[in-house]
Amino acid sequence: MLIPRILVFAGSVRTGAFSGKTADVAQRELALAGAEVTRISLGDYPLPLMDEDLEREKGIPHPALQLGRQILAHDGLLIASPEYNASIPPLLKNALDWVSRIRRDGNRDVRPFSDKAVALCSSSDSAFAGMRGLYHLRAVLMAVGAEVITPQCSIAHASKAFDENGALVDERSSRQMETTCRVLIERAIQLSKRVEP
Repeated sequence: MLIPRILVFAGSVRTGAFSGKTADVAQRELALAGAEVTRISLGDYPLPLMDEDLEREKGIPHPALQLGRQILAHDGLLIASPEYNASIPPLLKNALDWVSRIRRDGNRDVRPFSDKAVALCSSSDSAFAGMRGLYHLRAVLMAVGAEVITPQCSIAHASKAFDENGALVDERSSRQMETTCRVLIERAIQLSKRVEP
């Protein structure tokens, strides 16, 4: 039985970000469900603004290649995103845009997002729970070849949504997260191109 490798990251690197807390919950839930989980921070992959002139002059920035390799090494992704003005935060959008430009890595033809199972979560202190931003994020990921699963977890009133241990206090949100993680694992196994020894 394949043990799926799932990469988890938040769309914000702000200290105390709700998306970071949401990613923490997802990381724990995925591990409980049997996945091998890797947690990263986009802050460890500093990138200039996406610019085709810069790409033509200097190539794909090394941090984008590193992030692309992380994605390629995993069977699925879970992205926990905040919502900025009803859309995708610029840090996350910029990272996705750069990684989507990768076509080769050494001698290999690669498309990091191609047929990759992806789950989306959002969090916001508003009643909208960051869901508006996920519509845009889902469209971007589908455009670069990812397979975004239907279930998602959106956490409203996020300043009150986590207990002192970082767990979700609302049962409905907990069920959403559990379902999202379970379906991600199932689809990641189905789409995995890894061959277990």
